[in-house]
Amino acid sequence: MNESAPLTRLDQLRFARRVVEQQATRALAEIDRWIADEERREAEQARREEARPPVPDWIVERGIGHGGPPIEVHRGDCGAAGKRRTAVNRDEARWELARGIRACIHCRPDTELGVLE
Repeated sequence: MNESAPLTRLDQLRFARRVVEQQATRALAEIDRWIADEERREAEQARREEARPPVPDWIVERGIGHGGPPIEVHRGDCGAAGKRRTAVNRDEARWELARGIRACIHCRPDTELGVLE
């Protein structure tokens, strides 16, 4: 094209179309990256969920120290249980309650296990 010739309206429209096409291509590529990142995050979350051990039915919370003494019995899904805990089966939970270990006042395992004071 001759440098001295003025751009026609058609030339200007074609130029505008190329600019919009480039911008749209970049925007779509960015959105595709966002989608791929989100798919990766969801896949990682699903793997973590699958790898998570099942929630135990019953928990014995332990005192301070390595393998500290039992201090409280909880249901496995109790949010009030501390970090020092041991998963136990139904019979072990009942045995701990029967020997005087405190039942959690929030999840009331003694009621569900049939061991009432």
